[in-house]
Amino acid sequence: MTRPSELAGREALSSAPAGRTRRDPRLDVFRGLGMLIILTAHIPDNTWILWIPARFGFSDATEMFVFLSGMASAIAFGRVFDRDGFARGTGRVARRVWQIYWIHVAVFVVIAALVAAAGARPGGESYIVELNLPHFFADPMGLLPRFLTLTYVPNYFDILPMYLVILALMPAMILAERLYRALPFMLMAAIWGLTQAHLLDLPAEPWSDRPWFFDPFGWQLLFYLGFFLMRRTLPAPGFSWMLITLAVVFVLATVPFAYYRILEASPFFGGWARALEPLTDKTHFGILRLAHFLALAYLAAHLVGPGGTRLKGAAVAVISKVGQQTLAVFVSGMVAAQLLGMALDHTGRGPLATAAANLAGFAVLIAVAYAVAWFKAMPARTGGAPVAEAA
Repeated sequence: MTRPSELAGREALSSAPAGRTRRDPRLDVFRGLGMLIILTAHIPDNTWILWIPARFGFSDATEMFVFLSGMASAIAFGRVFDRDGFARGTGRVARRVWQIYWIHVAVFVVIAALVAAAGARPGGESYIVELNLPHFFADPMGLLPRFLTLTYVPNYFDILPMYLVILALMPAMILAERLYRALPFMLMAAIWGLTQAHLLDLPAEPWSDRPWFFDPFGWQLLFYLGFFLMRRTLPAPGFSWMLITLAVVFVLATVPFAYYRILEASPFFGGWARALEPLTDKTHFGILRLAHFLALAYLAAHLVGPGGTRLKGAAVAVISKVGQQTLAVFVSGMVAAQLLGMALDHTGRGPLATAAANLAGFAVLIAVAYAVAWFKAMPARTGGAPVAEAA
């Protein structure tokens, strides 16, 4: 017999909204927070990055983005597979992959043009060099085909390629789920294991052996954990004080191995942090990153109440709107971060200027989210119904 506390715990982590039209507030709010944190991390030489979650533990906003994207994809695509069949679902995924590919191309062109036009910092350093694009501008004819085939992936432009490869794995994961309930988890673990052995590295540039900064075959583990948790193929852990305690202890225990002041002051923690690097590796998604994120996610899920019942208020509504339009917000943030960094180069990076830049960036993301939502709510010409949100 299920106890009330267990039922409430499962509802706190359980994914699917009760009605087809009801949005899960937790998805939107945490994705919105992730977008704001990612913008902060992308602004060059931004002192606010000293206070983002990545400075206090092994995981960061990237984990939040990937995990919640998996959950959102279960709603956007999983239902198509279930309702319309495997072929239609695969087609829907292929269309989204195609869209993300061309968004990736467009963002690169816009930012490359921006740094080329901006020239150099007041101190003299080229923005092209800062963004690690001198090879591209020195040999555009040679690198453009590689860029279009994703064999040249500069560091700043690596999240969308990771995301589209992970999405492309979805038909295989759905098929595995239909064959045997546990099979997708075996497949996810096997792919992740091969990645840890560096057997699936994708080349990021032709002049070195550097792989993609975000290896999609490592990060797919987190994406599809969120995906199958939302589909309830993976049961959510119920509320447990023991799990809460373990999660709190683990999260607090990681702080000395991540906080820069402790690492600088303590050779002991600094040495151990270096020794743990294979397990905290961001490129291949080390196991301690997964453990740290899952601990945080468990705490956050119960902190906001079953179904996100504690997520209320005007600020929550604004952040939620940002989380509802993550693709448009993310790519806008990539451009805005570079512009804000250039502005700070001219104003200086004092506390007031830095605060103004970050808050201006947040305002841009919020404005983009509301603008995109307005456009999506416009009636379609053929049917009169609002334009459906893809993912």
